[in-house]
Amino acid sequence: MVVLLIIFALVVFVLPNAWAKWVLKRHTRGRDDYPGTGAELADHLLRRLGIEGASVERTEFGDHYDPETRCVRLSPDNYDGRSLTAVTVAAHEVGHAIQHYQGYAPLLARSRLVGVAQKAEKLGAILMMAAPFLFLLTRLPGGLAIVIAIAVISFGTAALVHLVTLPVEFDASFNRALPLLKEYVPPYDMPGARHVLTACAFTYVAASLASVMNLGRWLVILRR
Repeated sequence: MVVLLIIFALVVFVLPNAWAKWVLKRHTRGRDDYPGTGAELADHLLRRLGIEGASVERTEFGDHYDPETRCVRLSPDNYDGRSLTAVTVAAHEVGHAIQHYQGYAPLLARSRLVGVAQKAEKLGAILMMAAPFLFLLTRLPGGLAIVIAIAVISFGTAALVHLVTLPVEFDASFNRALPLLKEYVPPYDMPGARHVLTACAFTYVAASLASVMNLGRWLVILRR
């Protein structure tokens, strides 16, 4: 039974991220036939689409789009890189800028929930450190309900953010970035581009499942 649980955990949490990293690394080879870097493509797309006020920056904290500053941030390899991964990741992050510009509801909802989720995660850390005290509290009248409510608020909010993130990421990849890439990437590179776009979205799958399982695990433990 334990072995099966370990295998399941590996399949759910390790393999999605490992596959995503492998795909992204596989297509990092420099391409002299590409007209520009990831940053140049992102800047070009933002200007072409008329997304005013948006900018492109290099970052050391992972590729992402920041709705507050309206900034597409790319890691050094993707900012300066002239590879399939670089231009595809750049298009994916521009996809988020398009979502923001068009008022895409799931992105706006995620942006509002992120701040709440950060506070909820801190509450979850406190909850785990205070576990012995909480188990004693559950023996008191009404104590179990209080602890379960804290667990649901903490881990449930984090799970909700991750679940909302999934459609946002897949929409940015396949409804926004993919049609744009077809105009800039050679047809023989499009299968690889689709794999990279899937990897961009898939990095959140394991996190989503982990959040849901954390919530379920705590509810099972507290009901004992």
